[in-house]
Amino acid sequence: MKYYNLKDHLEKIDFREATIKGQGKEKGLFFPENIPHFDEELIQNLHQYSNEEIAYRCMKDFAGDEIPSEILKEIVAETVSFEIPLVKINKHISILELFHGPTLAFKDIGARFMSRCLSYFLKDRNKKVTVLVATSGDTGGAVAHGFYKIPQINVVILYPKNRVSPVQEKQLTALGENISALEVNGSFDDCQNLVKQAFSDEEVNSQLFLTSANSINVARWLPQQIYYLIALKQWMQEHKEQPVICVPSGNFGNICAGLLAHVRGLPANHFIAACNANHVIPDYFITQKYQPQKAIATLSNAMDVGDPSNFVRILELFGHQFEIVKNKISAYSVDDEQTINTIMEVYEKHGYILEPHSAVAFAAMEKYLKENPEQKGFILGTAHPVKFPDAVEKAIHGQIEIPESLKGLMKKEKKTVEINSDFEELRRFLLHKI
Repeated sequence: MKYYNLKDHLEKIDFREATIKGQGKEKGLFFPENIPHFDEELIQNLHQYSNEEIAYRCMKDFAGDEIPSEILKEIVAETVSFEIPLVKINKHISILELFHGPTLAFKDIGARFMSRCLSYFLKDRNKKVTVLVATSGDTGGAVAHGFYKIPQINVVILYPKNRVSPVQEKQLTALGENISALEVNGSFDDCQNLVKQAFSDEEVNSQLFLTSANSINVARWLPQQIYYLIALKQWMQEHKEQPVICVPSGNFGNICAGLLAHVRGLPANHFIAACNANHVIPDYFITQKYQPQKAIATLSNAMDVGDPSNFVRILELFGHQFEIVKNKISAYSVDDEQTINTIMEVYEKHGYILEPHSAVAFAAMEKYLKENPEQKGFILGTAHPVKFPDAVEKAIHGQIEIPESLKGLMKKEKKTVEINSDFEELRRFLLHKI
């Protein structure tokens, strides 16, 4: 399998190099040259396969000959080594709980897959790699945990000061060792822009070998397809109709992976991009114009993105045909007041605790189902409610129980370096501290 640069189609590399490089010339994202279809037999008989086998069948064509089958099977087994249940909230809406991994967030899947691939690719190379990543919340913790103490890899995480939750912050700042956390005076978009500048800076790249662990990296983005298949496996055991799938959407890597799986043969009636007050994509569907905006801080902070990187991959997937894209995807914007009200109402009516991102998805799904009452579907639960105690406890008028896995972490010391959203400060850190 070859991957081409969306900004320079002549730049084509294999999965190994795409994983190591992260992005291409002119900050372009890599995209698979071919879209391999799922075997129809696999889709029709998902219930007969283990999650490990489903994950392997999903990823083998993308890794190609770069990773031996036995090694890839070990990697995907570790990637999906925790529960991923589809839980019914009411008779129309279920939730895929993606927060049972080590950092209680959906990004554990992509981060675990990528870290193990990168470790395999580097084992015979006498070089160190610096993983440079911007996070709006959960990516940082998942990447920190996924790469913690892995030989030959240093991790530098940039996150916006005062815009991540206490649990999220501890998960990305408390580990130390080969993990460095930079607290940026700015927004997630500022963090992402600093990362992009670093990748295009000659001096930095002459001294460091950089790669990214954001969903711009194919090894972080592509494995997210796996849990759509695992969700369908459970959905088909109870439903005959195809599901509507609603995804909390910020940088759009998650929904893009679902749409890729759909193009490959995953049955789905429709996709919904659930956005918070950062409504660049809902606006796009109205105006047909993509106009990046300054990110707005919200309760669903991991979705506070004003210029979602992965949307260009969605456009590429559907040949940049607006009508096709609009036929496959609806997009809704949900503000903080609606978010809190949704958490409160779902808890009172159904006894289920949503966190802000899944609440945005639930509200968006309800809007869609009001217009299409004959349909049913599921939302993606991307994080555990304990990561957002202020919003959740305000809505449910009670306390969230802290999982045992977090109690020790919350007592650890925060280790960060504070910088402004100035590339010179990031350059100095990379050249003199790494």
